[in-house]
Amino acid sequence: MNKEKVVLAYSGGLDTSIIIPWLKENYDLDVIAVCIDVGQDDNMKEVKEKAIKTGASKIYVEDVKEEFVSEYIFKAIKAGAVYEDKYMLGTSLARPLMAKKLVEIAKKEGATYICHGCTGKGNDQVRFEVAIASFDPSMKIIAPWRIWNIKSREDAIDYAMEKGVEVPVTKKKIYSVDKNIWHVSHEGGELEDPKNQHNEDMYSMVTPLEKAKDEASYVTIYFEKGIPTRLNGSDISPVDLINTLNKIGGENGIGVIDIVENRLVGMKSRGVYETPAGTILYEAHKELERLTLDKLTSHYKSMIAYKYGEIVYDGLWFTTLRESIDAFIDKTQENVTGKVKLKLYKGNILNAGVFTENALYDETISSFGESKLYSHKDAEGFIKLFELPYKIKSLKNKQ
Repeated sequence: MNKEKVVLAYSGGLDTSIIIPWLKENYDLDVIAVCIDVGQDDNMKEVKEKAIKTGASKIYVEDVKEEFVSEYIFKAIKAGAVYEDKYMLGTSLARPLMAKKLVEIAKKEGATYICHGCTGKGNDQVRFEVAIASFDPSMKIIAPWRIWNIKSREDAIDYAMEKGVEVPVTKKKIYSVDKNIWHVSHEGGELEDPKNQHNEDMYSMVTPLEKAKDEASYVTIYFEKGIPTRLNGSDISPVDLINTLNKIGGENGIGVIDIVENRLVGMKSRGVYETPAGTILYEAHKELERLTLDKLTSHYKSMIAYKYGEIVYDGLWFTTLRESIDAFIDKTQENVTGKVKLKLYKGNILNAGVFTENALYDETISSFGESKLYSHKDAEGFIKLFELPYKIKSLKNKQ
């Protein structure tokens, strides 16, 4: 009789490395590891070998970088989605796509379970499980961190040593790190005390400011309806665009945030995020929108952007609300076409010129000089109407 199958979201990191032997000990299941390549730069040959060595019967490696950038990251850029004014949603954007692929492989393999290594205190457990349920509500979930006796990362390291499983962390370097093409996140260790300044030695994408280049770099990004398509005058693929801007931004010290954020599960947590390409692209897109969006649309879109960030952060990607907001966003982007030149220098991004045929800015109107469409005399009547409610209130107060 064939065993039931479990599909494991596998990275080869601390948590998922020990989950394979743990599953073999506690369940009579055939373990199929699935590594979703969203640009974490791991040696996939080594990942495959490690999964099989620790007990998986099969491993899939799915390269989804192009889909990740085109269908998830670019949507976030168009929306201007940022969580709590700082976090550019690097992990949050990747999880729905990963969950979707897990379900596809589970169906292909006839698996009845999907297992993930998310902690019981984190957001990712929600993101994975909501997305999985959106595609297959009958799928059963195994979440070891919610049921096993391992209580900490130190315990997990001890378990790995006991089972002879090599892991990429030690008790001295115990950060929880998540990396993809869009960002690197760091949590745990001394970061758990907000009084501690974070250690810049943890950076893997960004050069600390003191060591950043002494000369400025310039980049010119061309957008077509809100989507970046060209860099410095040349066509470029979505993946190459992100990789190139990560390199340029990183060497100029751009893209680090240190944030205490409000997790979905109710607690606050501190993380350090590196997002050099994202920081550059968001800024360029914002500068282009300043010229191409009218005031009402721009102001309303900023409210939508905040909500979009919450939706992504909360794991609600596969929802009617997100799809509906995307329809609104796409309408706003119809004229967001043009190129933006930026100066990058030691963590700073400066506007060095915006070029678009769709600009709503008109120098002849906005200058101090005379204009056919605007008369200085008209301002007097406008001000009298605008001030009327406040004048009435002042008169009533005096009475």
